[in-house]
Amino acid sequence: MTAELPELTTAETTAPKTNLPGGGVEELLEDVTDEEILLPPIELALSAEDCGIRLDKVLSRLVPQYSRSRIQQWIDAGHVTIDGAPARGKTTAFGDEHVVILPQAAPEELAFHPEPMDLRIVHEDASLLVIDKAAGVVVHPAAGNWSGTLLNGLLHYLPALGGVPRAGIVHRLDKDTSGLLVVAKSLIAQTDLVRQLQARTVKREYLALVWGTPLATGKVDAAIGRHNRDRVRMAVSENATAKPAVTHFERLATGLLDGRAVSLMRCTLETGRTHQIRVHMQSIGFALVGDALYGKQHLTTVFPRQALHAWRLGLVHPRSGKQKEWSSALPADFALLLQRAGIAKPDLNAG
Repeated sequence: MTAELPELTTAETTAPKTNLPGGGVEELLEDVTDEEILLPPIELALSAEDCGIRLDKVLSRLVPQYSRSRIQQWIDAGHVTIDGAPARGKTTAFGDEHVVILPQAAPEELAFHPEPMDLRIVHEDASLLVIDKAAGVVVHPAAGNWSGTLLNGLLHYLPALGGVPRAGIVHRLDKDTSGLLVVAKSLIAQTDLVRQLQARTVKREYLALVWGTPLATGKVDAAIGRHNRDRVRMAVSENATAKPAVTHFERLATGLLDGRAVSLMRCTLETGRTHQIRVHMQSIGFALVGDALYGKQHLTTVFPRQALHAWRLGLVHPRSGKQKEWSSALPADFALLLQRAGIAKPDLNAG
């Protein structure tokens, strides 16, 4: 999805030329692939009024539809030349140079592009997809992850999802959480599923391995909001902006991991707040094994991710109105972790 750009005036650009000193656009583009040319090149002939001014300031004045910081990024990345040679950000203009800019779309402008991905499809029909997401896959593009996300893979698998908000994604899983999530194929189906989530009728059960031995069963009913000092983290909070969050838990088994007690928990969500299970379990003293954000830092090397798997998903089908349910086997790394802890692999078909 490329942002619409203001049209340049004739004073800001000139038509591409091949006979200008230092070479024109054609020469600059010789080593650029078609896939990299996303926006038309811009040629500028500097004048005497630009003399003595830093190049990035000159360009930001001549090409005002792009921010100065964006232009500086293009200069640093080699997408701007002066008389055929790569430009430098602190270069001072003389006023007679020929400048060529190859505008590059910002990462967020490319985020909703299709990309090939091996999708683990548990179920598919005319209304929805159920995906078994692998750990390490980001669900939705965001800062630091503008490509390679599940959304990109969905758009490649089913281009029609481009017409559905967020490519049909109804709810998310953290990058390092594995397991099931549902994707709607139409706006009607997505609206229905979102309403089910709001009504707390979607069944979402997770398996988590935590440090320590919690009560056999219990419930954490505590609002969650942004941490007041670390904006990356969430926290149990009484702040007015915190949102209600409820997690039910059941201890399935106990074991030892590197000599420390661990417990396999079944966690059921009523709500779906960011990092909910991780925050709630940490708040009662039982952080997830491998959780580098909320867990015990000296124990993060035991497992390379949070030991959390979305293993069961149930909902009312938006078209048939029938209750549907799917389950996902534990991924190999989680199963091996349980083996190390002396915990038998749970029977996912029971209960």
